[in-house]
This record gives sequence, C-alpha cells and structure tokens, in this order.
Amino acid sequence: MRRGGKPHDNRRGAVIESSIKLPSNGEILGRVARIAGATKFLVKCTDEKERLCTIPGRLRRAFWIKEGDVVIVRPWVVQTDERGDIIWRYSIMDTNKLRDRNMLHGL
Repeated sequence: MRRGGKPHDNRRGAVIESSIKLPSNGEILGRVARIAGATKFLVKCTDEKERLCTIPGRLRRAFWIKEGDVVIVRPWVVQTDERGDIIWRYSIMDTNKLRDRNMLHGL
C-alpha cells in the first residue's frame, strides 16, 4: 500500500481536478510588490491599497514568498488600510486559474 505522495489516478494522462482556495469574508487578494524584511512584505491589494504584511508564526515555514507572488491577505482589525497578515500563497498554476476567472483585475 502506498502512503503519502501526490494524489494520482491510475489512468494514463488523467487530469486531477483540484479546487483552489478563495478569499473568504474579510480577506483579499494581493501581489507582493517588495520584500521589506525577513517576514515583512509590501503587498498591493485588489482594493487599490498597499499594505505592509507579515507571515504569522505558525505559517512562517509553510511557504516561501518571493516578489510577484499572488497571496491572500487578512487585514488587521487595527490599521486595516495599512497592515495585514499573509495567510496563503498561490502557485503559478493557481494564479493562472485566478487570472482566467478575472479575479486579478486590480493587480
């Protein structure tokens, strides 16, 4: 029995459909404009605001973020227009799916 690894289909050339994570209530999409430190990033969001975003401690080792990556930002309760947390980073394939759905219109 096989454990771990990628989900697969026994049919040759079968495409496995995966759903992508979308922003829920209060979360917005953004594109990383500049790296401002070890875990701080300047992110241009779809609501036309630039926020200084950090990666929460529980997610710091979960993904590596580079300039130009598309991310989900959860704005802080205080300083909503200036600060936020990065809670998800999209892969290149997921970014293309978002572009096909016209969800990256402000980036």
